Formats: sequence, C-alpha cells, structure tokens
Amino acid sequence: MASVAFQMDPITAVDIDADSSFRLAEAAQARGHSLFFYTPDQLVWDQGTVMAMGQDMELRRVQGDHVSLGAPRLAPLSDFDVVWLRQDPPFDMGYITTTHLLDLAAADTLIVNDPFWVRNFPEKLLVLRFPDLSPPTMIARDLDSLKRFKEQHGDIILKPLYGNGGAGVFRLTQEDRNLNSLHELFTGINREPLIAQKFLPAVSAGDKRIILVDGEPVGAINRVPAAGETRSNMHVGGRPEKVGLTARDLEICAAIGPTLRDHGQVFVGIDVIGEYLTEINVTSPTGIQELERFDGSDVAGQIWDVIEAKLAARG
Repeated sequence: MASVAFQMDPITAVDIDADSSFRLAEAAQARGHSLFFYTPDQLVWDQGTVMAMGQDMELRRVQGDHVSLGAPRLAPLSDFDVVWLRQDPPFDMGYITTTHLLDLAAADTLIVNDPFWVRNFPEKLLVLRFPDLSPPTMIARDLDSLKRFKEQHGDIILKPLYGNGGAGVFRLTQEDRNLNSLHELFTGINREPLIAQKFLPAVSAGDKRIILVDGEPVGAINRVPAAGETRSNMHVGGRPEKVGLTARDLEICAAIGPTLRDHGQVFVGIDVIGEYLTEINVTSPTGIQELERFDGSDVAGQIWDVIEAKLAARG
C-alpha cells in the first residue's frame, strides 16, 4: 500500500459532498493507502530536503465529523509515495513557489499533477495553444488593445487572467461603457494582464465541465447559470446537470489529451461552451463527486488506477 500526502486547503473546512480532494483521499483510504495532510504554508525546504509540517489523517463520510487528524509532525516528502498538489488558486507567487519546491521532491516521490507543468500550464493560458478550439481571445493589459477587441466583437467577457471560481468575471455588451472603469479597477489591484473573450450566447444552456483522466475523457457535467447570471460556476449558484459528450467534445479532448498525458496532468477539468474550449483546469480541478452521482461511475477509482500504474512503473 502507498503513503499519500495531500497539499491542500484546510481539510476540516471542505464540503464532503462536493470537494474533489476529499473524494480522492477517501478513495485512496478505501484502497488501503495511508493519508497525510498539510497546507501549502507548511511546506519547507531545509538544507536540501523538502519537508512539510502536517498530520496523519483518517476520513469518514459523516457531516461535521469527517476527519481525524494526528499530532503535527515534520515529514520529508520523500517519505511519501504520492503527493497531491490540490490547493485552490489564486495562482499567485505563493502558489508558484510551492510548485518550485515540489519540483525538488519529484525525484523521490510522485507529484500529481506534475508541478512543473501545473506552473507552466495556467488554466487560461494553456488554452492559447489550441486557438482553433477556443473562441476569439485577447490577453492584454493595454487599454487601447482591449478597446479594439471590444469594438471588433461587441459583446465580450472580461476577467482577471489568474482568477478562479467566477470571481471578477464581467460581461460587457455592445452598449456597455464600463471598460475604462473596469480596466482602472483591475490594473489598480495587480500588474497582470486581463483576458477578454467573445461572449458565447450558448452559455445560457450551460458551461460543460469535462473531466479527463490521464488525457482521456471520463464524463461531463453541465453547469447552468442561475437566472440573471452570466457565470455558471457552482460557487456562484450554477446548477449542475447530467450531460453526455458530443462529437465536438470528443474532438476537443482528442486534440488536447496527448499534451495533458505527456506532461503528467493526471486529473484535469476542461470547460466547454457550445463548440468552444474556454479553459483547461490543471491546478485544482473539481467535479468528481457531481459526475459520480450523475452517472454512477468511479472517477476517483479511475484516477487511482492511473496513479498506481505510475507507481509500479517507477518501481
């Protein structure tokens, strides 16, 4: 049996009926693997060794009593067979630093998803490698460039490049005059560019989250925006629905799957609106539990099958 560490946000605060990290850990425990938990701020590099101050943990699917944690202890990551990189964004310098430290442990333990490529495959940037699959998109900080994009496409979505969970996402219609104000707001907060995309009316029918395991699609859920809302994220009231994979979905997955598999991205969630790929989520994708409930599949088990095969290959 393997020893598995989870680098994630506090396990005590997760929603056990929705959180994908909880489901991954639960599935590992059911297979006999031992579990260890630590938060990203407890990661340490000390004289050549990557360590974490964390706690052994046992899980149970009981609301309000879902985890037992052992006494805090400092453990080298080389003590573990698998380390999961599962903290949520923002994808800031703190996040990026943890990927550098995990890189230094990768010779001794299997890190999932591969931290080097998590760092180099941010959700809204990896999709730029596949322009034929994605809607018209601009990455820019320059206001005149953003104005030009809006004049060309009329109805657009504007959002922070490294945002998540639907935060800071704005729809600017043809008549909207708020681009200058939003640009001033965003550029006053950070030094990063913005991302603008042509608005896709098909979002009213849902934003499809497709889960890929080692580059292969295993299913999807449809996230339908709440009434009067542009965003479909479940964090802001989006409603999950059962949905199948279309021929276009499979075409998109076939195009991006080899890149994900070849770069160690075992668990990935992509977002598809209508005919277009809009994001490739590698940092802390979600959707496992919703998909398992809709179609009765064991997505977490499929992920662990891949990881256990990788462990066997490493010897």
